[in-house]
Amino acid sequence: MFRKNKKNLFAVLFFVNLLIAPIKGFTQSNDFKVIKNLELMGQIFEQLELNFVDDPQTGKIGKHAIDAMLKELDPYTVFYHESNIEDYRIMTTGQYGGIGSLIRKIGDYVCIVQPYEESPAVKGGLMAGDKIVSIENKSMINKSTDEVSTALKGPKGTTISIKVIRSSVGEIDLAITRDEIKIPDIPYHGIISDKIGYIKLNSFTNTAHQGVKNAFDALKSKGMDKLIFDLRGNGGGLLLEAIKIVNLFVDQNQLVVTTKGRVKSENKEYKTWMKPSDLKIPVVVLIDKGSASASEIVSGSLQDLDRAVVLGSTSYGKGLVQRTYDLKYGCKVKLTVAKYYTPSGRCVQRLEYYDNQNNNQTKEIPDSLIKKFKTKNNREVIDGRGIEPDITITYQKISPITKELIKKNLIFDFSTKYRLENDSITKIEDYHFSNADYELFKLFIKDRDFNYSNQSTIMLNKLIDQAKKDSLYSYLKVDLDNALLKSKPKKEKDLLTNKNEIVEFLENEIVSRYYFRKGKVINSFKYDDVVKEAISLFKDMQKFNEILGE
Repeated sequence: MFRKNKKNLFAVLFFVNLLIAPIKGFTQSNDFKVIKNLELMGQIFEQLELNFVDDPQTGKIGKHAIDAMLKELDPYTVFYHESNIEDYRIMTTGQYGGIGSLIRKIGDYVCIVQPYEESPAVKGGLMAGDKIVSIENKSMINKSTDEVSTALKGPKGTTISIKVIRSSVGEIDLAITRDEIKIPDIPYHGIISDKIGYIKLNSFTNTAHQGVKNAFDALKSKGMDKLIFDLRGNGGGLLLEAIKIVNLFVDQNQLVVTTKGRVKSENKEYKTWMKPSDLKIPVVVLIDKGSASASEIVSGSLQDLDRAVVLGSTSYGKGLVQRTYDLKYGCKVKLTVAKYYTPSGRCVQRLEYYDNQNNNQTKEIPDSLIKKFKTKNNREVIDGRGIEPDITITYQKISPITKELIKKNLIFDFSTKYRLENDSITKIEDYHFSNADYELFKLFIKDRDFNYSNQSTIMLNKLIDQAKKDSLYSYLKVDLDNALLKSKPKKEKDLLTNKNEIVEFLENEIVSRYYFRKGKVINSFKYDDVVKEAISLFKDMQKFNEILGE
């Protein structure tokens, strides 16, 4: 036991010495503080190894210590251990070795949610809704999504056995040969109305610019003369890919973004350097609260340069730049190194994650510190709040019954049943979930256990609680209880009132079972108020130009 502890102890002390050795460039005061804390960390590890009652697993707690330290800074400064370096690769390239499917935990099982088109999962016979029982004869019941994901991933060309439970069929054994999976940056592009092109970009991996350029050129060859560029839900990615995408629409040597950090080497200006694809085509960029980082660089730069109308809802507000550094033993660390600024000079960062004076975290930048800036055509924009669209679309809230149907996976489960009972549906654009289908859905959920509350019920329950605290409930009991009874949701009535909304989700889920991600995007057009508004704007080019100050 001592020999084992001694070996571990040497490893820990070696690790601490490695940390201390490269510290350069600090002030003497900072040098002392850093070295003091590292030495204390080493002494704590030493005492754990020598004296703790059980095996302290210092390797495991060492990683936890690093994660906890970085968590004090911001959510984007992350340590990638050699065991999860694949996560970093997926983030930057969108590529991994595996079967190609989205998965999700539902009850005791991790389920196939959406296999990618032409993926090993599809070729091997997996379907959305399949519950994973075992992989390579190892039980996956009650395993986490991460554990199942790890088991599914592996080198291209290797074959794994998977046992699944399929609704109404039972257990099925499948053999699936892994391949190199590339998560598509662009799930769909096409002409959607009167020479109006549409490109949906999901992420900024190292192939994003080339993907957008290829899609753009293909649409131009089909006669596109206006473009809707959809960045909704796009959480960002690589900075240079964002700059290159902006370069498709603006000339060479145009400032796109400036970065400023504590270290002088991070103070940089990034300008376009390539020949643009089209300097004249009208562009509408779609954003929402899920558009962040590189998405905000693209939308904010095109807005500042008056090169595109931005439409949708205010973006997330991530104005921070990360850089990844290689560490020893195959590890990496991703650090926030700078803030970025759009061409007008604004930083869109909405939250301050660290305050050295009072140690407050995650506070929103106060209104008093918000500054105004000017676009190329002298339009007013602000910092500190993400990218505010030129045209704001207010999203209608989802009804309580629809939320519960989604939460309880009833729409998902019905779609699974529908797919097993119907080998095919009409082409995407023509598919419609009929009234007869909706009656079948109502029968399907009739005896299912799901409950929900509307806003009136929630407020009445709060009022009852307050009345009890104020000793008034005995006087108001009859009236309050009657009001609560009348306000309680009526499932049959709400299924009728919210039919159109529920049908939209059912239709989109069912279409995805036959036409995958591409089908979901195309089907959404008929319900998408933001896309409809973009199309409407393109039909009024005078308004379009006025918005841009031209």
